[in-house]
Amino acid sequence: MEAFIEKAKTLIEALPYIQRFAGKIVVIKYGGSAMIDEDLKLSVIKDIVLMKLVGLKPIIVHGGGKEISYWMDRVNLQTQFIEGLRVTDAETMEIAEMILSGKVNKSLVQLMFQQGMKAVGISGKDGAMINVEKKLVNGKDIGFVGNIKHVNTEVLEVLLNSDFIPIIAPIGLDEKGQSYNVNADDAAGAIASAMKAEKLVFLTDVEGVLLDPYDQRTLITEINVSKAEELIQDGIIAGGMIPKIKCCIDAVNNNVGQVHILDGRVDHSLLLEVFTNSGIGTMMVK
Repeated sequence: MEAFIEKAKTLIEALPYIQRFAGKIVVIKYGGSAMIDEDLKLSVIKDIVLMKLVGLKPIIVHGGGKEISYWMDRVNLQTQFIEGLRVTDAETMEIAEMILSGKVNKSLVQLMFQQGMKAVGISGKDGAMINVEKKLVNGKDIGFVGNIKHVNTEVLEVLLNSDFIPIIAPIGLDEKGQSYNVNADDAAGAIASAMKAEKLVFLTDVEGVLLDPYDQRTLITEINVSKAEELIQDGIIAGGMIPKIKCCIDAVNNNVGQVHILDGRVDHSLLLEVFTNSGIGTMMVK
């Protein structure tokens, strides 16, 4: 009986959050280990299905860098990165689009279908959703890597109004119709801002923002923009976390209510963060 009572308490704890976020848009950047481990993948999909069923409007933006690297190895193409961005020549772009818009995207649509949910897999090319220009890194041309100029929300609004979950591969188009690879974090942030999302959630392989990266007890559960900028200046937020945090800052400064950084390796991390009092990751507010 005790176990059933605890389950009931958990449901009651979730109630005010369900009431608050019903009808609100939540953009989920899906990446990291949660995309590779099959059990974690199913856990994330079930979380998103539950969010949808209790009235939220989820939009998924996914990465797939490890899959791209795997297939590039299969065809004996060298992978090169500059400041964390994949150098993308024409051949690499072709493989990236096949993997992201094809294999990865449609596997997520299939998982949604298996859970009884309607989803539509698209890329940023569909409806000219993600408009980009060539991205330069310290003046260096790194190929077909796109910097987002504008997000056209028309397709997303149609899908949400028709009760579908949009699943988006981060491929964009420039003004001439050329395809570009887009950083998935940037795509998620830009889409969340354009859609005026209530929440933007990053599923990652870190617990959140830590004052000491080697001590999980130093997790910052809530942070505002000015404090985040201060931690970057002080070198506490460093390395690969800097572009992610800057993406969070841009989002909360541009129409997004809250941004969450979660450890996607934790079972049901989405539900624990969104529907419980304590949460498990870092939440950024303006």
